[in-house]
Amino acid sequence: MAKASKKMEGAEVVDIGIDEKTRKKIGEGLSRLLADTYTLYLKTHNFHWNVTGPMFNTLHLMFEQQYNELALAVDLIAERIRALGFPAPGSYKQFAALTSLSEETTVPAAEEMIRQLVKDQEAVVRTARSIFPVVDQANDEPTADLLTQRMQVHEKTAWMLRSLLA
Repeated sequence: MAKASKKMEGAEVVDIGIDEKTRKKIGEGLSRLLADTYTLYLKTHNFHWNVTGPMFNTLHLMFEQQYNELALAVDLIAERIRALGFPAPGSYKQFAALTSLSEETTVPAAEEMIRQLVKDQEAVVRTARSIFPVVDQANDEPTADLLTQRMQVHEKTAWMLRSLLA
């Protein structure tokens, strides 16, 4: 006989083997990661539009690859938050309150753009890494897998950008 569905304030209760309090902590961490990722997406797209100088073509194309990858990542992160049973933040105001990154409102020189993106890629790694203790304790393998993949991408991107400054 099928187990009866549990309801909570008109919505189905999430019953994936992780209690609500822990899912909420993970969701909050992922919300910070989403805000960092979206802020980095926006900054990278801005730099793609505004880069100039001798490295223009290289950076214009590299930044485009990076912001396209980030655009896909924000969707994966938001969907994981939803799978855990919580709403994903989705406004500039929410992202500004949650992100550890700073916006760039000027048009820096190309090398400064690269330096900022290295710093921000590494900051996103630190945000992802900060979520691991609660994820590991909850045996939340899907989130751990997502975090591992995100960390790999950001660490590699930071290395590639840093290589341009050598």
